[in-house]
Amino acid sequence: MTVILVTGGAGFLGSHLCDRLVEGGDEVICVDNFFTGREENIAHLVEHPRFDLVRHDIVSPLFLEAEQVYNLACPASPVAYQFNSIKTIKTSTVGMVNMLGLAKKCQARILQASTSEVYGDPQVHPQTEDYWGHVNPLGPRSCYDEGKRVAESLCMNYHTVHGLEIRIVRIFNTYGPRMDPHDGRVISNFIRQALAGEPLTIYGDGQQTRSFCYVADLIDGLIRMMDGQETGPINLGNPAEVTIGEAAETIRRLTGSESEIVHVELPEDDPKRRCPDITRATSQLGWQPTTDLETGLARTVEAFRAAAGGQE
Repeated sequence: MTVILVTGGAGFLGSHLCDRLVEGGDEVICVDNFFTGREENIAHLVEHPRFDLVRHDIVSPLFLEAEQVYNLACPASPVAYQFNSIKTIKTSTVGMVNMLGLAKKCQARILQASTSEVYGDPQVHPQTEDYWGHVNPLGPRSCYDEGKRVAESLCMNYHTVHGLEIRIVRIFNTYGPRMDPHDGRVISNFIRQALAGEPLTIYGDGQQTRSFCYVADLIDGLIRMMDGQETGPINLGNPAEVTIGEAAETIRRLTGSESEIVHVELPEDDPKRRCPDITRATSQLGWQPTTDLETGLARTVEAFRAAAGGQE
């Protein structure tokens, strides 16, 4: 049994990771300040003997003992991370220093959940890990993009200077049950709007692309990365690229919605294409996603439908 700390453990990804680790026999310490994390995501784990919940903000020092640390603490959707941009960048910088310090003290291995946003609006396609990115350091997304880039640098410097065991993964668009319906992400927006009979809002002309990875596949990649020997960075995502317009049509069909599709202005610095090269993940981790978009979206729609029904 391994003692594992998961920061952001009550969030969308964090709660699925906590589930998988507890199921695997590990002792899990879930840390969350509930800025974007939700209590209902981990309510079923609270009474489990190998699960502990600590309400804490990693911008403040944390004193715990653990053998592995998954650092997932940071608002990840534009709506959430732009709500308090200074808090967002402090989480990825001051919070990262605190988590690296804890890992160093405990001699723990630490995995940083970085993001495809480090590539910005990419000029290379698909994105490989050796691409340095095309990021606006002063734009509205910079609190997240640049914060995550600094976090990667901090990890690498602790690794070089202190010999700390680090793991860096760059997560591409992930979706599935427990997404916040109001987080502003494209999949959650479309499903919520379709189920409510509201117009589906597409930013821009809908020809920009994304690559959507189902959450169960992503969690498998995180665990393989932590338990493997690669430092990273390694991309984790689904290389099957679709346009936003195609995603909207699929969700409208799966929900049986007759909602119209409306187009609004594209936000500043919104990337035009986003698709991972997962050659490293496949060759070094033996990982690749196995859930196709149709299957994953159907599961997600049902989860959203069930959650909405429970609130009536």
